[in-house]
Amino acid sequence: MAKDKLFLDTDVALDHLADRQPYAEHAHRLLGLAEVQEVEACLSSLSFSHLYYLRRNGRTHAETLALLAKLKRITKTVAVGEKEIQAALGSGFGDFEDAIQYFSAQSEGGVQIIITRNKTDYAASRLPVMSPEEYLAQRQAV
Repeated sequence: MAKDKLFLDTDVALDHLADRQPYAEHAHRLLGLAEVQEVEACLSSLSFSHLYYLRRNGRTHAETLALLAKLKRITKTVAVGEKEIQAALGSGFGDFEDAIQYFSAQSEGGVQIIITRNKTDYAASRLPVMSPEEYLAQRQAV
């Protein structure tokens, strides 16, 4: 089976890091596939900033950085730059942050699927969009 290149929305990474129920199981399985290099999981640099802020509560700076370092070891970071911001500003996306994520995924090249729990936020996407649960079910069916 060829290795899929997936772009993970921040919500999926947060489900994994925060063990948010009932979504965590699928996020854990998905990141587990990345850890054993069965998929290539990409996260935008923007996601790391958001995740730091969201996971910092109740943790020290060092603890939060250690948590993000573990995530970084199993994912590829996709840059957010001038081109992605400009495209997001002019896009038809209703959610600006998701527009940035989408154009980051597009500029990375080779991304086959965007993985998110908020599929409706990606209605304007030209890339396929799936929830973690849908992706894992499809993978299992193959």
